[in-house]
Amino acid sequence: MTSANAVDPVPTSFHRTAIAGTEIFHREAGPQDAPALLLLHGFPASSHMFRDLIPRLAGQYRVIAPDYPGFGHSGAPSPAEFDYRFDRLADVVEELVERLGLKSYVLYMQDYGGPVGFRLALRRPERVRGLIVQNAVANAEGWNPEVTASMGPFWRERNAETEKPFTDLLKPETTRFQYVHGAARAERLSPDAWTMDQAGLDRPGNSEIQLRLLHDYQSNFAAYPAWQRYLVERQPPMLIVWGKNDPFFTLKGVDYLKQQVPGAEIHLFDAGHFALETHAGEIAERIRAFMARLTPSR
Repeated sequence: MTSANAVDPVPTSFHRTAIAGTEIFHREAGPQDAPALLLLHGFPASSHMFRDLIPRLAGQYRVIAPDYPGFGHSGAPSPAEFDYRFDRLADVVEELVERLGLKSYVLYMQDYGGPVGFRLALRRPERVRGLIVQNAVANAEGWNPEVTASMGPFWRERNAETEKPFTDLLKPETTRFQYVHGAARAERLSPDAWTMDQAGLDRPGNSEIQLRLLHDYQSNFAAYPAWQRYLVERQPPMLIVWGKNDPFFTLKGVDYLKQQVPGAEIHLFDAGHFALETHAGEIAERIRAFMARLTPSR
């Protein structure tokens, strides 16, 4: 039996679009003519990380969450067939945005979603109504220095020795660590999340895909000044929802964003790198309030 007052959640639909010689998967929910939210996932996740957030927002907004090439349910062509760089990931998402007819949107950026999202914002700033930043940085100081210590040698010369810290990132114990570290509500953590991510990492050929992207991460450090100029010059409406116990990105990243965009709204949660796993309800509430304050689509 169901209550007469019960409201069915807005269903999520699942799509595949041929782009750049492969199939790009995305999740979508909400009215086609509603203000749009573009959700950009991190490493080693996929649009699956937004599974609890999407139904909480889809009653009022058009919510779209793609998987990048090599992640989730999207195709994973070999590096000989697809150039795995962050510029190319942004190209693919930009093409998907065009195919879906999005003229304006709010970007939700987590981890790898930061580099992809900032590229989109710099290319078409007039389309970006606002930024929702969840554990993604725009400055080198926002990183845990213990993490960045291994980046320089790998970027200067990729070999078996310099690769080792990054091949360790692809192991099951590290994937699980990214979810459980710093998560105060451990009972809410679904093992489905890291199990699904690891299944993607373990696909034949995927380790080389991930290592190429990790090697290209140096392009993001090089792009930080351009992202910073965008923030200062455009002053986009910004909501920061941050897991304060993240082992990779520190609160210096939050402080820096606030310095660049003084009007940014900040909410810190007792969570880790994947704060949505434990705080989807609270984050959705902050997003709804943020979206309600935005001016109509530009």
